[in-house]
Amino acid sequence: MSERVRMGMVGGAEGAFIGAIHRMAAALDGGIELVAGCFSSDPSRGRATAAKLGLPADRSYASYRDLVLGEAARPAGERMEFVSVVTPNDLHLPVAIEALQGGFHVLSDKPAARSLEEALSLRASVEQSGLVYGLTHTYAAYPMVRQAREMVLDGELGAVRRVTVSYPQGWLASAADTGGSKQASWRTDPARSGESGCFGDIGTHAHNLVEYVTGSRITEVCADLRSLVEGRLLDDDGAALFKLENSARGTLTASQVCAGEGNNLNISIYCEKGALLWQQEDPNRLQVRRRGRPLETYQAGTDCAYLAEGARALCRTPVGHPEGYIEAFANIYRDFAARVLAHREGSLAAASDIEAGVRGMAFVRAAIESSRNHSSWVSLRPLWEEPATQ
Repeated sequence: MSERVRMGMVGGAEGAFIGAIHRMAAALDGGIELVAGCFSSDPSRGRATAAKLGLPADRSYASYRDLVLGEAARPAGERMEFVSVVTPNDLHLPVAIEALQGGFHVLSDKPAARSLEEALSLRASVEQSGLVYGLTHTYAAYPMVRQAREMVLDGELGAVRRVTVSYPQGWLASAADTGGSKQASWRTDPARSGESGCFGDIGTHAHNLVEYVTGSRITEVCADLRSLVEGRLLDDDGAALFKLENSARGTLTASQVCAGEGNNLNISIYCEKGALLWQQEDPNRLQVRRRGRPLETYQAGTDCAYLAEGARALCRTPVGHPEGYIEAFANIYRDFAARVLAHREGSLAAASDIEAGVRGMAFVRAAIESSRNHSSWVSLRPLWEEPATQ
């Protein structure tokens, strides 16, 4: 990348886990420069973070509106070009809309918004702006996930028949965990997290992974969600059957009350001639199981000539030098920066992840409706196709 793209950030003050991850990822390839931010709703904390990051005092803003207005007033070659949104869910929509209306591209943490209605409203704003909108669906940016997608789309193992995806965590397994950290406090608060807890937080990752690897959209769900921990207002555990538009079937489970689990996202794709299995906690390997043949293990690495070109492009080191979460995040930032540069040069009219964001919230809404109606089947298509509310 010949010229660096200038980034502003909303959220992510010092001590915030995901903000630091975003900054490390954005900086990894040298193509992005952090130039401004509103890092906290507490201006003094925001200024302290900016100072530690080496930003001048006049590039640290007290509110996200001040950030947009202040940067818009700067010369074109100096102002930020996109906003990275690393806040709790309740700010994803207002920050994104403010930035888009101010003429800035947006890269947002997922989910796109707290609810389907908010996501539809955001879609209207993205389409009207003609700007680049991205979502950090991190797990789709691992090289071995890209390899699985390429093998599925190439038909190497035949048509997809069944998909199983599971995302167990254990960090909210007890009542004491609810208020144990700022992360837990806002993720279990409907006003900040949205209409779903577990399914909105990690269920959307699992949903996106299914659609990304298979290249097919989930069209119907039959779900059972629950709040297992007493007093919790949002779901912390759930499971769903689903149907894909290519006629395949699948199961999706997501839980944050599986004591002892860390971040054990895993997916299996069963096709006519074999299967693909990937685990997030062992991300550099993809198991390929072909009927009547020995188990194969594909590994990430720049020197692995057997990998698809798109998978090798996401690798930074030779085989045996493990890459992980930061590098996957960095792949998202590198791709997003390239899209911003293309837009700047006029070679990209629009490039957006907003449809994936809308489908994610349609999945959450359908799962909630299904669970409330004795796990009846609910169609997602009318949800993502309906017009945005005004």
